[in-house]
Amino acid sequence: MTNYFRKFLHSSQSSGIVLIVCVGLSLMIANSSMGASFQELLNQKIGTEIFHLNYPLSIWINDGLMAIFFLLVGLEIKREIVEGELSTFKSASLPIVAALGGMVVPALIYYAFNYRTDYAKGWAIPMATDIAFSLAIISMLGRKVPLSLKIFLAALAIVDDLGAIVVIAIFYTDQIHWNYLALSGLMVAILAILNFLNFKKHIFYLIPGIFLWYFMHHSGIHATIAGVLLAFTIPTNISTTEISPLEKLEQKLHIPVNFLIMPLFALANTNIKFKEGMVDGLFSNFGYGVILGLILGKIIGINLFSWIFIKLKISSLPDKSSWSQMLGAGLLAGIGFTMSIFIALLSFKNHPEIQDEAKFAILVASIIAGISGYSLLKFVGKRRLNRE
Repeated sequence: MTNYFRKFLHSSQSSGIVLIVCVGLSLMIANSSMGASFQELLNQKIGTEIFHLNYPLSIWINDGLMAIFFLLVGLEIKREIVEGELSTFKSASLPIVAALGGMVVPALIYYAFNYRTDYAKGWAIPMATDIAFSLAIISMLGRKVPLSLKIFLAALAIVDDLGAIVVIAIFYTDQIHWNYLALSGLMVAILAILNFLNFKKHIFYLIPGIFLWYFMHHSGIHATIAGVLLAFTIPTNISTTEISPLEKLEQKLHIPVNFLIMPLFALANTNIKFKEGMVDGLFSNFGYGVILGLILGKIIGINLFSWIFIKLKISSLPDKSSWSQMLGAGLLAGIGFTMSIFIALLSFKNHPEIQDEAKFAILVASIIAGISGYSLLKFVGKRRLNRE
């Protein structure tokens, strides 16, 4: 392997480019003669009825492969909590506070536009941040964005996703299977004990982790949370030259996650077919609620809550970051996409025409948020590098 190709594989910018190409490719396929065949492929069931593991390909991608993505992000967050940018209370508290603001304000904006209408039940649609796309875009900026801001956005997006999962479990899940949830808790306890006993081989964690995913999936709660829970039980160390089990697993996951799992995720989830009347739907209370909730709601909620807690000296800005860059991060958090679409499908499961309106509004809002956030962070980052 040449040095150039090795650098390409390890470059977060290149993975972002691959992801964006897959987004465009998926939209082209969905609106071409191949659209119906591609949707049939995504709906094709794979697996076995034994243990109730026979799901469409799209479910295996979104619930299965994305759990591995969440495992990688969870590993990176844990490492930063133990020995990096999130190792102090002030720095670790900010993403939690910001995520809370980024959920509350968008929901309020949406509800203000759709109060007492048939669309009111979709209030949670603009609450979610798409962690895969937001991190892919910020990673494309390279040195123009401080590492601390990337970690802040990753932590914020994880807290945001956990919040969305809780909202789905409470307000949008028909039934929680408590027996499977209890078994999930048992798996987490086993993993914690293995960590306490200082087991270092990955196999001792990955096998219970698979069972954790299975039980979580069958409990009715979004299965990707299993990846985060597993990540937080993998052993690491502080200030030592020895590579920890956490860091070894992190290194092994980077290439398959960035160049296989995330592109497949983009191909499967940007599969939106444009229909007549979709543009008109953007200029309705429903469209305003989704778009303004994701764009203005996120940037206002994240930065307002952050500003309050920083002024109270409870939290602190990410290292070497500015408020201009926080505004850019807030815009990128407005990329709702997959989790927003998932909530829209649950909110209007008996109304496919509203689901299509929601998908298009989410897509438009996510594109605006992504381009705006990228442009602002690139502009601010260039000025910072020039000063240095």
